[in-house]
Amino acid sequence: MEFIENQPIYVQIADNFCENILLQKWKPNQRIPSVREIAVTMEVNPNTAMRAFIYLQEKDIIFNKRGIGYFVAEEGYEKALELKRAEFIEKDLPIVMKTMRLLDISCQEMEALYKETN
Repeated sequence: MEFIENQPIYVQIADNFCENILLQKWKPNQRIPSVREIAVTMEVNPNTAMRAFIYLQEKDIIFNKRGIGYFVAEEGYEKALELKRAEFIEKDLPIVMKTMRLLDISCQEMEALYKETN
């Protein structure tokens, strides 16, 4: 995984987890890779990987079965969707809206472009 500099690595790992959940590659109550597996796969320190697990556990997206591993929470999809939507609205959308105003792109044009890509 290629990491970007302006965002903590554990957050980028958590984003990857959310993407897997939202794409339904990881389903509710399904066991996910261990901290060690993630650390090796993503070539990060196990402590960094663990921070991503703790972050997602605090958001109720994943949960730990002691001695067995981590699993996607029953409402993990909904919680991941809620988290990513909030992040998009808070961080990305203001930039998109500013760019639209700067380039004089209307909401109707954006809607038409959106419909073309779907």
